[in-house]
Amino acid sequence: MSKMIYGTAWKKENTTRLVEEALLSGFKAIDTACQPKHYREDLVGLGLENVFNKGIKRNEIFIQTKFTPISGQDINNMPYFSSDDILTQVEKSFIKSKENLKVDFIDSYLIHSPFEPISDLVKVYKTMEEFVQNKEVGQVGISNCYDLKLLIYLYDIAKIKPKVLQNRFYTDSNYDKKLREFCKQKDITYQSFWSLTANPHILASKEVDILSKKYKKTKEQIFYKFLNQIDITVLNGTTSKKHMIEDLDLAHFSLEDKEILLLTNLL
Repeated sequence: MSKMIYGTAWKKENTTRLVEEALLSGFKAIDTACQPKHYREDLVGLGLENVFNKGIKRNEIFIQTKFTPISGQDINNMPYFSSDDILTQVEKSFIKSKENLKVDFIDSYLIHSPFEPISDLVKVYKTMEEFVQNKEVGQVGISNCYDLKLLIYLYDIAKIKPKVLQNRFYTDSNYDKKLREFCKQKDITYQSFWSLTANPHILASKEVDILSKKYKKTKEQIFYKFLNQIDITVLNGTTSKKHMIEDLDLAHFSLEDKEILLLTNLL
C-alpha cells in the first residue's frame, strides 16, 4: 500500500477530473465510499477508467472503498433500501461499489464506521471476510473507530484480521496514540484523514517552520513526511495539481530521529 492515498470525499462533480489528475501526477492509491451523501464513487470509477485508457495498469493502483451503514447515509440516496436487512445492505453496497468503480476486485474494503447492535457489525465483518475468501477483496478494515476495546474485540473474533484502521487525526482523540500502538503490534495500517485541516497549530509551529527551511520543503511536506516516518499512511484530498506533485515528493529526504521526537511532542 502506498504511504499517500488520494481521498475523494466532497469532490462532487469535480471527482473524475481530480482522480485522473491525482493518478497522472503519481498517486498510486485511491480512497472512496459507497456513500452518495459525501462521495461520487461512480465518478471515481470514470476517473479510473480514463487513466487505465491512458496506459496506467489496474495492478498499479490500490483501490479502497467502504460500506456505509444507514446512520451515515442520506436516506433518500442510498445503495440499498432502509427496509433491507443488514446482510442485504452490505451485499448491495458491495455490488454497487464494483459497478461504480468498474472493477471486479477491490484492494481494500472498510466498514465506514462502527454501528449497533454489535451483532450486526459482526455479521457485516464476517460477510466482508467472505469477499476476501472469494478473491473479490484483498483486505478488510474499519474507519472512524476510536474505541480500542471495540477494535480489539473485532480483531480477536476475526478469521481474517483487519488490516486497516482509518481515523480522523486530531487532538480530540489524543491522536489515537493507544490505537496506533495496537495497530503497530498487530500489523494494521493506520490511515489518517483530516491530517492538515485538524492541525493548523502544528503546521504553524516554530518546529515545522525550522524544518521547512532546513530541508527546503513546504510545511505540508514536512508534516506528511513526519506522519509517514511514524508509520501513518496519509489520506490527501488536495484539489491543487501543484500540491499533488509537492506532497508526493517525499522520497528524497528523511527527518532525523531527534526531529521526529520533536514533532511527536507536538501531538
